[in-house]
Amino acid sequence: MSDSVSNSTFNDRNTGKSKLINPTLVLNCGSSSIKYALISEDESTRITGLAENLGLDTARIKHTTLNGEKLEITIPGGRHELALQKILALLEQYHFIAVGHRVVHGGREYSAAVRVNQHVLEEVKRLKILAPLHNPANALGIEAVEAIYPDIPQVVVFDTAFHQTMPPVAYRYPIPKALYEEEKIRRYGFHGTSHAYVSERASEITEAKGPHGWLTAHLGNGCSATAVYDGKSLDTSMGLTPLEGLMMGTRSGDVDPSLHIHLKRKLGMSLEEVDTMLNSESGLLGISGLSNDLRTIEQAADEDHKDAQLAIEMFCYRAGKYLASLSCALPEFTGIVFTGGIGENSATTRARILDVMRHFGINFDVDKNNELVGGAEGSFQDQDSSIELWVIPTDEECQIAKETRQALGLS
Repeated sequence: MSDSVSNSTFNDRNTGKSKLINPTLVLNCGSSSIKYALISEDESTRITGLAENLGLDTARIKHTTLNGEKLEITIPGGRHELALQKILALLEQYHFIAVGHRVVHGGREYSAAVRVNQHVLEEVKRLKILAPLHNPANALGIEAVEAIYPDIPQVVVFDTAFHQTMPPVAYRYPIPKALYEEEKIRRYGFHGTSHAYVSERASEITEAKGPHGWLTAHLGNGCSATAVYDGKSLDTSMGLTPLEGLMMGTRSGDVDPSLHIHLKRKLGMSLEEVDTMLNSESGLLGISGLSNDLRTIEQAADEDHKDAQLAIEMFCYRAGKYLASLSCALPEFTGIVFTGGIGENSATTRARILDVMRHFGINFDVDKNNELVGGAEGSFQDQDSSIELWVIPTDEECQIAKETRQALGLS
């Protein structure tokens, strides 16, 4: 399709509207993409799409209608504002009643989803100092919707909000107190909507009596792990920024804090160059020298590529070590929940991580583990396992829609 929307876009106009009762629009505006979903009040029906490559000649919107039809709308050179206008035009016929925005950083002021007002919008913009790639794009999304639909309520759901229940022993850094009090330097955590969704879902479907203590492992291109007890985050792997913690697709995760000064002295690298290296050139990509995609690395490892094999071993070792340490935060340890693109689809990675935690008395059914891929939900522990093991596909859009309705008193 061209950048104009054909009539086929709306061929579910009559049959689909009745399925989308009081829908909520969820927007996830990234630095070069916009992910969106229109979700019905009962969460059973949705329309989804992705605007990608924004700002480039290859910019386009991939849209899936209610009846499953796939559409592609090209918007060469499209900026965020233009892409959002196109997205809103695609969805206006369904009369969404609210818009929920994923916002990466909410600082320490916000511990829950909150309705947008001028102060909230200014805070989202101000916190770009902590999330320079994401918060400005998030603010653009809020302003674009407000310009077209000034009367529709908007809510921001912060990635960091779920982790505001962490105690000081978990969120403070052992640095001078003034940096915490004056500069707000502390651990914030991320992937909050994912950890909230899968831990709540695990507590719904387990037969274990509560309160439950879960270690939730969100493993994808970005990775984080969280200790959740009785629905509250008690500790997590990411910190002031999403760089801290686990080894990821292109992020290093934990390294010696003196690495920056060492590389400056030894190689003359600037702080910005080191920061770029640790965020964009490290992790699975940096170790394998091939890709940040685990599937590509696993294929190379099978062909005896030594660096690919090491990348996998490091990824699993560091994940298992982190999960083991996070168990210290839980008063009770009910089980581990795997989610994210890798967590949901790589049975071998799950098995390797659990092998790292071999002193915990964890036993799992190999066949069950291998069956849990491609969106399947289920447990795979053996009867004699000390803890439960779950694979639960994350649904951050559903969680954002739910928190948006709650913030507006609609559910």
